[in-house]
Amino acid sequence: MTWLRALAAAGLSVLLPGAGHVLIRDWMRALAFGGVFVAALAIFLPPTEQIAAVGSVSDGMTLVTEETDTISQFVLSFIVLFAAIDATFRAMGFPPNSNAGDDADGPSCPQCGKPLDEDLTFCHWCTTRLEPIEDEEEPTP
Repeated sequence: MTWLRALAAAGLSVLLPGAGHVLIRDWMRALAFGGVFVAALAIFLPPTEQIAAVGSVSDGMTLVTEETDTISQFVLSFIVLFAAIDATFRAMGFPPNSNAGDDADGPSCPQCGKPLDEDLTFCHWCTTRLEPIEDEEEPTP
């Protein structure tokens, strides 16, 4: 199921950088990638009044491609590609324990390494099913 989640994170990041990180619950990276992408759009695209003045969506896309130089297109594409690759690798678990909390107390998930709620039978981060820990009873003499 991890590879499916990684593909979904990559696809969402291509549509909107940061959305794939929201899927894997990496909130700070989602805000960072989303903020960088929106800032880059504001810097590199033509003014919104100029885009809104055209009659149709296809004319608007033509205007954007004509008014945006190659370097600006490269920067926007790089942000999208980097966000998609980062979300994919993080959804697959690379680097290991990348999102693990600093809590050394309590159990952690064997799959993703994040802290677990002791009452649940699955990891609420990566949905890995957990086997219940059976207390070994000592035989009484």
